[in-house]
Amino acid sequence: MDNFADYILNEENLSAKMEITYYLAKKTKIFFDKSVIFKTELARMFIDYMKIEVDRNAILTACLLCNCKKIDNAQDIEKIHSYAKEGAEYLRGLGFSKRFAKMCEELNRYSGSNPRERESDVLELVDQFGGMLLDRPERIGFQPDEALVLLEHRNLKDIYNRYLHTFQEFVEMLENTELHDRTDIKTLRYLVKLYNEATDVKEFIKVVCYEFEPKIDEAIMKYNEHIEKGMFEKSNIPPFSEETTRKILSHIAMENEETSNTN
Repeated sequence: MDNFADYILNEENLSAKMEITYYLAKKTKIFFDKSVIFKTELARMFIDYMKIEVDRNAILTACLLCNCKKIDNAQDIEKIHSYAKEGAEYLRGLGFSKRFAKMCEELNRYSGSNPRERESDVLELVDQFGGMLLDRPERIGFQPDEALVLLEHRNLKDIYNRYLHTFQEFVEMLENTELHDRTDIKTLRYLVKLYNEATDVKEFIKVVCYEFEPKIDEAIMKYNEHIEKGMFEKSNIPPFSEETTRKILSHIAMENEETSNTN
């Protein structure tokens, strides 16, 4: 009989993977909320639209499971530093390979695992960027351009992520892509809106897989058709304005000064 790892990895349909993880979480009490679905959809779009050469099935499965030992307590620093490694060990117990567990452990940099799997760099980007777009008890979610600046100049400062610049191009593309019946709101902000409006995980899975995905996939297909036919000139404007960059870097500098004064 196949173990759980074989069962979910052999399931090719992403919405079915999400439902499998949902019921695992109900049974075992692992961490699984709407934010997991949000970040998994970011990963799906990034892989599919930017055509990066990674194990798509492994990454999307890892997105659903790599936060399994996360807790909703930003003040528990020890747990923040250990949950990815603990989660990797838990997933090994479910039958996942050493490489899959290593990918999940490298969701963040706290375990010091090196060399990193290329799939881990994708997990890191969608986890950090996606988390910044969503509201938290201590702050409201950042706008995509602000989150990109923070991602590069604070979260990943002096840290090499092989897909960072490709991810910036991806976000810029989404910001320049219109959902044809939702021209009043940008793509990522529309996804955040759907996240906020969904009452629970199951509802958000349905909305993402059966409403959002067909719309954005069609919009991206048309976007690419315009580029291929030479009817659409891709903007040379950077993914965030100079004004936004200055504002966020100033904010980071103030944070660093306050930390130094405290210490």
